Amino acid sequence: MNNSISHLAIIMDGNRRWAKKNKLSFGTGYAEGGFGAVKRTIEFCLSRGIKHLSLYAFSLENFKRPQEEQDFLFDTIVNQGGKNIQYLQKHNVRVKFVGDRSVFPQRVIPTCELVERETEQCSAIFVNLLFCYGGRQEIVSGVKKLLKQVQDGLLTEDQITEQTLKNYLWTAGTPDPELVIRTSGIQRLSNFLLFQSAYSEFCFLDCLWPEITEKDLAGAVDSYNEVRRNFGI
Repeated sequence: MNNSISHLAIIMDGNRRWAKKNKLSFGTGYAEGGFGAVKRTIEFCLSRGIKHLSLYAFSLENFKRPQEEQDFLFDTIVNQGGKNIQYLQKHNVRVKFVGDRSVFPQRVIPTCELVERETEQCSAIFVNLLFCYGGRQEIVSGVKKLLKQVQDGLLTEDQITEQTLKNYLWTAGTPDPELVIRTSGIQRLSNFLLFQSAYSEFCFLDCLWPEITEKDLAGAVDSYNEVRRNFGI
């Protein structure tokens, strides 16, 4: 069918299990495994002409995890973020952190802003890092913004459409993903891009996220290309 993918979305699952399997600390697992897999995925997308990539880095529900685990992840972002700017610029990668910025950990915010600022002129691929993100919470946030517009007389009820709501979501400006991949063998969305993935195809891989290869990604994308997408017609 030769469907083209403009937006690939991935639930990066299995970092903790990979670290445990390889007798590594949780933080080392993210730094050595997770970031390596991110780079492989970015380079795969560049080779396939995929313009948008969304990666589920940390959900709002992840705040329920042990504080030590959270600290490992936040410290990894702080320690690795600046170090990878040169890589991102070299590959012309623009990065945006997408989520509820009101709950971003204070020590992470400067790194997020630095990475966004230093890559804002890049344009080969747009990478959304979904951080402190939740699909249900995103929809509620968008609805609240719409209500405020109506209350202020800037919008009428009749003007509210699916597209209007999309414009007030945290992912505004990013097309819906054609394909959603989840690693580690678990088959659920876990509050990931609930509104945006209404017509997405799904691929669940058994490999842990740090183990993902170009072959895994190619297999998922090539399988998508064989799907007849008729959107109800």
